[in-house]
Parts: sequence; C-alpha cells; structure tokens
Amino acid sequence: MLTMKKTTAGLALAAIMALTACGSNNTGSGSAAPSSEVPSSEAPASASETSSASAETPKEPVTIEFWYGLGGKLGENMQTLIDKFNASQQEVIVKPVVQGDYSETGKKLQAAIASGTVPAAVLSSNVDWAHKGYYASLDELIAASADFNQGDVIPTFLEQGKVDGKQYFLPMYGTTQVMYYRKDALEKAGLKPEDFTTWEALAKAAEKMTVKNGGKTTFYGWEPMWGYENMMDAVLGKGGKVLSDDGKTVLIDSPEWVDTWELFRKWIHDDKIMRIHSGGQGWEYWYKTIDDVMKGQAAGYTGSSGDQGDLDFKVVGAMEQPGWEGVGAGKPVAQAIMAGIPSKASAEQQAAAFKWFQYFMSAENTAFWSMNTGYIAVRQSAQQDPAFVEYSKTNPQITIPLQQAAHGSSPFMDPTGGKISDALKVAADNVQIKNMPAAQALKAAKETAQRELDRLNK
Repeated sequence: MLTMKKTTAGLALAAIMALTACGSNNTGSGSAAPSSEVPSSEAPASASETSSASAETPKEPVTIEFWYGLGGKLGENMQTLIDKFNASQQEVIVKPVVQGDYSETGKKLQAAIASGTVPAAVLSSNVDWAHKGYYASLDELIAASADFNQGDVIPTFLEQGKVDGKQYFLPMYGTTQVMYYRKDALEKAGLKPEDFTTWEALAKAAEKMTVKNGGKTTFYGWEPMWGYENMMDAVLGKGGKVLSDDGKTVLIDSPEWVDTWELFRKWIHDDKIMRIHSGGQGWEYWYKTIDDVMKGQAAGYTGSSGDQGDLDFKVVGAMEQPGWEGVGAGKPVAQAIMAGIPSKASAEQQAAAFKWFQYFMSAENTAFWSMNTGYIAVRQSAQQDPAFVEYSKTNPQITIPLQQAAHGSSPFMDPTGGKISDALKVAADNVQIKNMPAAQALKAAKETAQRELDRLNK
C-alpha cells in the first residue's frame, strides 16, 4: 500500500496538545507576535517570568478548509454549526468551501491530491483512496483525545469508517431513504400509511392516487428518486445481493434484481403512475422531486431522511420504506456520511480538523443536526439530549429514520473502487430513463461489473 502520511505519531500528539493546552493558540504559519524589547539597563527576566510571558503571547489560530457538498437547509445548518464552533474557541477557524454535491467534492479532492495542496477536512470518504494512503488514519488522534468516547458512537456507523482495521473516516451523520407522502392525497383516496407497507400495496395506492387527463398523467401517485439506490433498497428487501459470499461473483442479474427493477420500469413507463426527475446541476433533480410533492403534483416520493429540513410536516408525513408480500419488513441501506482528513495535510492541520469533527459529533450538536435536517444522530447519547426528547414529542417524523435503521442493510462497499457502482448507475438510467427492459440493462451491467471484479481478483 502506498503511504503518503507526512506525520509521525509524535507530531500528531504534539499538535493536539498544542491545540488543547490551556491558554495557548496554535498558528498555521508558526510565527508569533514579537516580544517587547528588554532595556539593557534592566536585569534579564527570570526563567519563570520568561516562560509566563511566552505563554501569554497570543498566537494566530489554525485556519482549515472544510470541503462539503450540501445545499438548501443542509448547507444552512452546516454553516450554523461552523459559526458556532468558530465562536466557541480560539484555536481553530473552520473555513467552509462548498461544492455542488458529494460527487463534486470527490472530484475536486482528487485534483487537490494530485496537486499536493489539500484541505484539512472533507465531507467525503473513499475506501480505495484510504488503501492508497491518500487519507490519514485517525487512530492516533482518537487515542490522544480524552473526550471522543468511541463507545458512544453508533457501532454500525463507526464501523463503516474503518479500512483494514483502522479508523480512516468518522461518521458525521447517518442517512436512510424513507417515504414522504401528502396527507391530503392519502385522505382523498381513503388511504392510510399503514395500508401500503409492501411495494405491491404501494403500487396499488399509487395507481389509485394518480390522475390522468387525456392519457397524460397530471398527478403522480409516487416518485422514486433518480438513481439505483431506491431500486437497490427494494432488492435488498427481497434478499438480493450485489456479490456472492466469497466476493468473486456479481449477482445483479439474479431474479431478485431483475424482477424488482422490471416492476419499477413498468410503474414509470407503462403504467405511468410514477415519475423520475433526472439530470441538472448538483441536487437539482432532488429538489424538483421534492417540489412536485410540496406543490401538489405528486402524492409522495422516496427520499433521504435528510430531506426533513426542507419539508413542511403540516402538509406531509413520513413512513418507513415498504417490504414485500410474504417476505417481511424492508431492509433499505442505513449509511453513515463520512468525513476524513487528507494525509498530505500537516500534523497541525490534521489535529485542527479532528477538533472540528469531534465538536460536530458531540451529543448536543449531532442532536441539533438530526432535529434540523432529519439525518440520524451518530451518538447514542444524543437520544437523551433534552432538546431532542422534547422535539420528538411534537415531531414524530424524526423517529422514522431511527426505526428504519434498526433493521436496515449495511451499504455496499465496492471492492473495485466504484466500477460496480458505476455499472449500476448506467443500468438504472437505462431502466428509469430509457425504458430498457430490466433483464437487458442488468445483464450488460453484470458483464461490465464482473469483468472489473475479475481483474481485481487476478
């Protein structure tokens, strides 16, 4: 494995000690304000006096860039916590650098790594890059912190940040895709959320709620979100897998996959009871989907738990994703959104970034993030946060992602560095946008994915 870490354990520990020492402030440049000149007629100061004067000399805080791709209310809430952190102490200043979405953050980070000029903190993770040494292991920083408390972090989220047994990424928040519905649309159709706890029942409900005029749909019964993730969640509920247990065979052309994706194709293109928004810049397609529901053009949609900050729950309600008849509850992915520290950042910058991550992950702040965004808090103690307890009494939708995560699936960790996931993206576009039969789309995707997996296993 290529190692690009520039720091030793000693340097990292020294940087943390410098950041947390009482009364001291680190500086990114290492320069300090000039000391007063001592008149030659006076005796030199004692060692203790010199030490005291030096300790009181103000130093500039360490300024770090934090890259993330969040828009709308998510971006506003991130800015709120950054401002709160910057005002809470004098050692570190976080400078936000906003990209269009998660994917753009990854692309810009790749260019930054190639140039050698990297940010200290990124809301992004990449297992393959961790293997190659592009990210710094956080184990030493965690061990040196008296306040981090790994045992309080939700285990499945913390585990997702490990690569080869080392902690390379920290969970900032958890997410899972849930269902949002218009209360008035269900009421008009004489339906209740508990009436469609299976995909088969949801399709019937969507058909009942769909409005057509002259063969053209003017009100859609449901809107899945663009991409393979929604459809993959449904596959997992049937017991489908991406890879065989030995990791050598791609299984995305199995009956669980083909039958499920063909149903989505039928609902979208043949029955026209569902619609997909695709393309656009950044999260444009996502917000168009949300707008359809909020503006009364669709009865509901499948989206992120993080959408809750953009929704009016006087109008909409939330429920878990359905399962399948005769199978049981759904098993959608429950995933941690990770942050990491590029290994080319200096020891001082790495320690400053960890201080910021630790602040964001505190019980109070992860509870704040959950209440204001709908994402899942990463610390178990956040559930006892007084503000969270009170909020959940009048906002029960906040508990839906937590309930779903309890029986959710772990995210797929692509061993090919994204090649299998890319093949699924192409297949999803072929089904959702081009109306290609699922069997044909998934067969082509399987061939591409298997070829990449075989190359890896040689």
